[in-house]
Amino acid sequence: MATDGQPHLKRVLGRWDLVLLFVVAIFNLNVVPSIAANGGVTVWLWLISLVLFFWPQGIAVIELAHRYPGEGGVYLWAKEVFGDFHGFLSGWCYWTNNMLYVPTVMLYFVGVSVFILGPSHAALADNKAFALWTSVLLLLVLAAVNIVGLGVGKWINNLGAIGTGIAAAVLVILGVLVILRSGFTVTAADFRVPNDPRFLLNTFGVICFALVGLELASIMGDEIREPQRTLPGAVLWGGVVSGFLYIAATLTLLVAVGRGGISVLQGIVQAVATMSARFGFSWIIPAFALMLSVSIAGIASAWLGGSARIPFVAGLDHYMPAWLGRIHPKYATPYVALLVHVAISILLCVVFFRFSSVQAAFQTMLSLAVVLQLVPYLYVFASLICFSFRPNDKRGVYSRPTLVFAGISGLVTTTLGIGLQYFPPQLVTSLRTYELEMIVGTLFFIGLAAYFFFIYGRSKAAASASLGTTASTPAVERSAAE
Repeated sequence: MATDGQPHLKRVLGRWDLVLLFVVAIFNLNVVPSIAANGGVTVWLWLISLVLFFWPQGIAVIELAHRYPGEGGVYLWAKEVFGDFHGFLSGWCYWTNNMLYVPTVMLYFVGVSVFILGPSHAALADNKAFALWTSVLLLLVLAAVNIVGLGVGKWINNLGAIGTGIAAAVLVILGVLVILRSGFTVTAADFRVPNDPRFLLNTFGVICFALVGLELASIMGDEIREPQRTLPGAVLWGGVVSGFLYIAATLTLLVAVGRGGISVLQGIVQAVATMSARFGFSWIIPAFALMLSVSIAGIASAWLGGSARIPFVAGLDHYMPAWLGRIHPKYATPYVALLVHVAISILLCVVFFRFSSVQAAFQTMLSLAVVLQLVPYLYVFASLICFSFRPNDKRGVYSRPTLVFAGISGLVTTTLGIGLQYFPPQLVTSLRTYELEMIVGTLFFIGLAAYFFFIYGRSKAAASASLGTTASTPAVERSAAE
């Protein structure tokens, strides 16, 4: 709580304000085609994930934000409960996950944007050279916009949010119209577990990945009216609305295209093209593709600009090179960190294209992003179990049985979500290449985290100590939520 003489934030956010915020943060139309490609059985996975992952995630966020109200989110919580390295690893995984996730958004942009030229150009999205150079060009443009500053970049982000909402609405409305005219064409067989469920296993982790985002509550706790009463209901309704949108979008793709015809990069536009053709207004496809492309660019810009702040502030301390903390002399933005992020994302695109097709590269990068994104949640749910065993602990919000249930449920589902990513998704063409890329990628990023923390960080701290300076607290803590 702010003391006298300090600024006091106004508590203006009510339950439905938070519900809408959670829906915007959680609902990610980009991942729906890769999930829907596994058929109607994924609806059961959505429901299981909502109950066993999303709701425990809400309990964990409320509990941890109450106990540790400072900024930092998953970084701060892991640091406070398990120590400095685990906090650093959480922040590191948050950043490196985005180095992999942003290229998947680029590939999704490529798959959608070719429809602006007309459906006859859709095959361009499978051309490696075209996909790579378009992704590189867009990454450089977004980097330039973010270097100029958020005063400009925020407009791309805002357009992205608006475009996602419109695209989802158009998709679902067309789906309803098709069902009213032709009936519900998805049969009971589509909801059965297939005889060979290997390709379905990978989807569970992607669904958990799609449902993260409730940690935003920890950032705005001082601006929520009656947070202990408001947050639980907002989490519940945010999950209900997000789950409905995800399931509706999944079923719409199945109704419009069918399980076997869904492309992980072009599924949304495919569905809109198929459904609009039934009503005689295929002319909307280029306009829809343009709007969705702007939306995807906005999503990429938001994740690129936000996650680049982590290496920027880490560069100001001892854990990463100091030059990452440089600020542009004119625009006062972390331009070096942004350029490094872009360079690594481009390098990853080149590496994965070297071994995979465009769609297989998309699936592999998405799977590795899921692994890194879910690592911090291992700490989040393990924290609840730790709290439940503390005797006479009156600091929390929830009772011991609630903490035990949420902790065990979330920890088990998160562990499964991570482990199942090493099973190949449906469109992977080479099992051996996929598993090699996943294992090497995971070890590479975790190994880099250990290097920067234990070797680079300690050597810099020792050098500072020899000069009589005091090492500062890792700045990632101050910005992991940005």
